[in-house]
Amino acid sequence: MRWFHKKGELARDGWQTVVDATTPGWEYTGIRIAELEDGESLILDDHGVERIFIPLAGSFDIDHHDQVTHLQGRKSVFDGPTDVLYLSINTTATVTGRGRVAVAEAPTSEAKEWTYIAPANTPVELRGAGRSSRQVHNFGTPEALDAARLIVCEVITPGENWSSYPPHKHDEHVPGHESKLEEIYYFESAPSRVGGEAAAAEGAFGMFSTYSSPAGEIDINAMVYTGDIALVPYGYHGPAVAAPGYDLYYLNVMAGPDPERIWLINDDPAHAWVRDTWTGQNFDDRLPYTSENKEG
Repeated sequence: MRWFHKKGELARDGWQTVVDATTPGWEYTGIRIAELEDGESLILDDHGVERIFIPLAGSFDIDHHDQVTHLQGRKSVFDGPTDVLYLSINTTATVTGRGRVAVAEAPTSEAKEWTYIAPANTPVELRGAGRSSRQVHNFGTPEALDAARLIVCEVITPGENWSSYPPHKHDEHVPGHESKLEEIYYFESAPSRVGGEAAAAEGAFGMFSTYSSPAGEIDINAMVYTGDIALVPYGYHGPAVAAPGYDLYYLNVMAGPDPERIWLINDDPAHAWVRDTWTGQNFDDRLPYTSENKEG
């Protein structure tokens, strides 16, 4: 099985990337990425799937339930949280706009209410400390959204910092201790807003690693660029490292077969001690990233 894909390798039906149940070895989650010009539209009419529409760059109109929801969006993924739209099963949707949009998906038979989440209503978390500081937008987690299966968030890691660290896994159902969840990482990278002014955007990159656990053999050690996709069916994943001079973003899409929609992880025992070293450290003072603090 191939678990890492460069931008465009999973293109289909007008989408830059499609991961769904037809992807080999994949079952519980999906993602679609599109780059639209003015006047372009894409239709989603698979009724057995719940979805979250996430503007990555630009603004979009989502036609659904005989109405249109406008997503104001943002200039880039490094400008803080965006507004998002959750649509339940049995919904045909048409997305129109200009820019880059992600659609997180999970097959389910359970119907929920459609929901619009404004940026101000997205829980923003600063996680870790020191050089492990990162910013998490928890718009699609159980605390913020009543979905059937989907657990979705996005992470900003400033240049030189580490995230998805310590390496951890969620590939076994152990009630109260660990969830069984597939996970998709969609990456973007850009010159750091502090110290990256001279860099070319197309060269921006980070690093990402996934390695085997008792649940299965997997080996990803990759330079990641905007548009790349990592699939994590099992195994310890992390770190995700933002190279000096470049900020790293990733969108996480998770779902699984467990009866409870919850994110419970287990750190790799070899590296779990690192969490204790964060005590007393400050968060990176470059965070939080918003549209208002671009000068650092």
